[in-house]
Amino acid sequence: MEIKVFNNNVEKALKVAKKKLAGEGLFRELKRRRFYEKPSVRKKAKQREAQRRRQKWLSKRRPD
Repeated sequence: MEIKVFNNNVEKALKVAKKKLAGEGLFRELKRRRFYEKPSVRKKAKQREAQRRRQKWLSKRRPD
């Protein structure tokens, strides 16, 4: 990943970098890996996330 700094505006570049990293899910992944998670709990969370994505997709798809 490459972030360009224009006019020595480092704060703006950092903001862009954080937004890109958040979009890739890095911060969510770091938070998830902070503590050990039992495989059964990890599986349940994965199913919950899939259900959430499915509901979001269905709500956008419906022509109400």
